[in-house]
Amino acid sequence: MKLTREFYAKETLQVAKELLGKVVVHEVNGVKLKGKIVETEAYIGSIDKASHAYGGKKTPRLEALYGKPGIAYVYFIYGMYHCFNVITEKEGSPEGVLIRAIEPIDGIDEMSKLRFNKVYNELTKAQFKNLSSGPSKLCIAMNINKENNKQDLCSGNLYIEESMDKEKIEIIEAKRIGIDYAEEAKDFKWRFYIKDNVWVSVK
Repeated sequence: MKLTREFYAKETLQVAKELLGKVVVHEVNGVKLKGKIVETEAYIGSIDKASHAYGGKKTPRLEALYGKPGIAYVYFIYGMYHCFNVITEKEGSPEGVLIRAIEPIDGIDEMSKLRFNKVYNELTKAQFKNLSSGPSKLCIAMNINKENNKQDLCSGNLYIEESMDKEKIEIIEAKRIGIDYAEEAKDFKWRFYIKDNVWVSVK
């Protein structure tokens, strides 16, 4: 079952934690690519110097950040990679959660081809572990790009659903990655991940 608008409209840190264990689905050319979310990062524009929208910054690139909860914010970094975020709280409040790592579940052959141009059986152990253990890696493996920016996750072919796996998870809270420029915000423990999951990008 797809997550509803009400799920995303909650407080951002809560959503970041509750997304762990949920499943990202992207239906591409008749194939469902699926991965369990194992790591997230929260961003709250009003108080967060690591946020693209800190200080009320508004540009065409940031339009999605100010959109309604439950839409995708996909942005380009380093001129070559994408990152996938979900918008939270309420429209007009620039808050969201970065999906930082997933554990591949279904469509793994297709994900392997997208990421390494090989089928799953041809991957080395290191390649398999690196298939989706980072925000840009998972975007390549899940075929998520700028075309998905502003897409409504409550409808359409990119969405997040409840997991059938009811295993209890232990959540670790840690500092976010790659934001040393963000002054005091670099120390916020707004990264959340499933303890002992091998797909987590940084432990």
